[in-house]
Amino acid sequence: MTDGTTAQPVPDTRPPLRGTFASLGDALAAAAEQFGAREAYVDGGERISFADWNRQADAVAAELAGRGVRRGDVVALMLPSGVEYAVAYAAVLRLGAVVTGLNTRLGPQETHAVLDRCRPVLVIRDDEAGLPELPRGQLAITRCELAAVRQSGACPSTLPALTLEDPAVIIWTSGTTGTPKGAWYDHRGLEAAVWTSGVMSAPFDRKLVATPFAHAGYMAKVWDQLAWGSTLVIGQVPWKAAEMAEILRTERITVAGGVPTQWAKLLELPDNGRSALPELRLGISATAPAAPELVRRANEVLGVPLVVRYAMTESPSISGTEPQDPPEVQFSTVGRPQAGIEVRVVDEREHPVAAGTTGAVRVRGTAVMRGYWRDPERTAAALDDGGWLHTGDVGRFTEAGDLVLTGRSTDIYIRGGYNVHPLEVENVLSEHPEVARVAVVGTAAPVIGEIGVAFVVPRDPAAPPELAELREFSRRHLADYKSPDRLELVDALPLTPMLKVDRRALRASAAAG
Repeated sequence: MTDGTTAQPVPDTRPPLRGTFASLGDALAAAAEQFGAREAYVDGGERISFADWNRQADAVAAELAGRGVRRGDVVALMLPSGVEYAVAYAAVLRLGAVVTGLNTRLGPQETHAVLDRCRPVLVIRDDEAGLPELPRGQLAITRCELAAVRQSGACPSTLPALTLEDPAVIIWTSGTTGTPKGAWYDHRGLEAAVWTSGVMSAPFDRKLVATPFAHAGYMAKVWDQLAWGSTLVIGQVPWKAAEMAEILRTERITVAGGVPTQWAKLLELPDNGRSALPELRLGISATAPAAPELVRRANEVLGVPLVVRYAMTESPSISGTEPQDPPEVQFSTVGRPQAGIEVRVVDEREHPVAAGTTGAVRVRGTAVMRGYWRDPERTAAALDDGGWLHTGDVGRFTEAGDLVLTGRSTDIYIRGGYNVHPLEVENVLSEHPEVARVAVVGTAAPVIGEIGVAFVVPRDPAAPPELAELREFSRRHLADYKSPDRLELVDALPLTPMLKVDRRALRASAAAG
């Protein structure tokens, strides 16, 4: 690690899916043949096997082809996480089209911005979920229509011969201006997830998942599921410790993720020791690292190690801790690069720095996005000529080779696993009639990692807006998780010498408040 770069070799362990495939659709067909009746998804009362998944994807692909979907077209999914989403996802890719997902919590402004950027030929959506209206003239299939098509038994008459370089998925994130950016991946990028998974995947795992399917945790990892023959069990919403424990037991879960507080509540339940969860082999600390004492207790009570993963929409695999790492490493670092991934920390001239020196974090590997969809300018800013992704994060390597993140070069904060850009929220709140000026910053919070704090200069100090009022106002335009959690009324916003809002001062005030 003398040059400030670390990388892990691809492991020799081979997944149970046999064969070489040119596309995810081919991998699904092979998984259906090799794994057959083995469960692929458990979604409440619905269970489907790999064979069911493949057959239903064929039926939906035939319907999409009949509606004019062709190779290279974009199809958008506005569906909840679950079996329907998985079937539609596979159907789109089987036709050589490009699939993208929209979080069902997005507001009208965000939804229209994404659709305008990707221009789908078709949208598959839940018409009864109160989702934003589609632009006039946009072709769509409803969730009810999809349910009927899934069981039709139809098959596409012809399928294109795809290559690993064909575009496959677009995953959306917010940019520094609040406008959406679509990180896109080809089939080779999806295949790379198989080799970067490390301890996260073992043959025929049963994984309890809570990540929305429209996010990178699912969109970029489906090939990994196919290769390892994993069963995905969809977690219940809202979350309850007793219900999670019941799912862990009855579904024989081997890998489960949760925020630190959820793990702590799980440990408080009676009769929940190792004998009650004999199948569970790995826990993932989501949103924030688990405190050392929590890591120790999880090992002692459940007999399960907790690990941390560092990833982003533009690179769903970056680094992670290992089960044998001591609790202090699990808490203070994001571990070492995953297999097939290079990570370096550089100075202002892009030169790697020595261990212990703080710099900008760069990432390179097949699992990294190919660019931003139809956005060459921002692609050029994110990916340099050497193929290194500029993550926007700042960090340092320890002497042992673990990466420590020390901050972000942007103002984005992460609330409950969701990226929130303050400018986007500010642009909405500034339109409220009782708001003269507003600035939003993130601050640390238990359970969900960070929350948004809105500093507001009221238009009339005698009649300032209330938090509930601002939250409701923002929800009319944006996803609910972007609404501010706290309101601080101020006479004026602090300014830097350059007359810009002093966000550092606001963050300090939010933390102290």
